[in-house]
Amino acid sequence: MRREAAVILEFRTYRLKPGTSEDFLRVMREVCLPLLESAGLRVVDCGRSLVAEDGQEEAYLIRAFASLEAHERQEREFYGSEAWLNGPREEIVSRIENYHSIVIETSEAAVEALSRR
Repeated sequence: MRREAAVILEFRTYRLKPGTSEDFLRVMREVCLPLLESAGLRVVDCGRSLVAEDGQEEAYLIRAFASLEAHERQEREFYGSEAWLNGPREEIVSRIENYHSIVIETSEAAVEALSRR
């Protein structure tokens, strides 16, 4: 029996500054996601949290990578790129109070089940 290759899945959550979630999500969906994808990063989903912990506005981004090495390399290249630094960076970062990432190993089937893109 052939074993399915593992996929690295990153869940990034954003705690947003009050009143910024609509603009954050608009810029994320209209500008950032196409930019991430054009740079070769695989976006699984993004959106607003269904629960506002402590009344805070929150959003998430889920991305998939072929390996931990690919995760590190692709993030370093993307976040150091002119397209990001001179593009939507300020519109995104200015709305974030803080963020947190969790990275796990999973199957392609699990990634597909989470995908809404």
